[in-house]
Amino acid sequence: MAVNGNSPNRNMAEAVANVARRINATVEEGKDSLDLSRCKLISFPDGVFKVLRSVTGNIRVITLADNEMKSVSSKVFSTFTELRELDLQGNVLTKLPDSVGEMEHLTSINLANNSFSIFPDKLTEIATLERINLEGNSISEIPVDKLFNMPALKWLNMKSNPLDSNTQSALQSSNSFDILMTRES
Repeated sequence: MAVNGNSPNRNMAEAVANVARRINATVEEGKDSLDLSRCKLISFPDGVFKVLRSVTGNIRVITLADNEMKSVSSKVFSTFTELRELDLQGNVLTKLPDSVGEMEHLTSINLANNSFSIFPDKLTEIATLERINLEGNSISEIPVDKLFNMPALKWLNMKSNPLDSNTQSALQSSNSFDILMTRES
């Protein structure tokens, strides 16, 4: 196979090596968490599924914060079925795959500082979800009734979102969970 001298630049090679190191540490040390924050990822690396195949049932926490991810593969949710916490803050996500609604153990999801303009509706199908952080997105409406029906929800952060006045007043009338939002003056 001929190589045209288009070898990836050093930063990219370092980023890849960094990801590989962190994945290997998770496997070798039998960790229950995988931290791939600040790795310049634009998507969840497919190779990770193969390397972590033997330990996917142990992984409880995945951190993918401060990357450049535009989307999350449904494979993340179908593979890491025991996930309790998922941190995706500081990416450029606009939506989540439908398979997120099938998570049976997820208690916390951090989607702050992404590019959501529509509330990820499937989150309301996760019976175990206690904390949703959507601070710093562009969401104007949220499915208030569905949120009120979530059995475990304790905390919702909607600060720095352009919530419409109907949504704001509906949320203010809630006492079933704590709500953080930026009030219009």
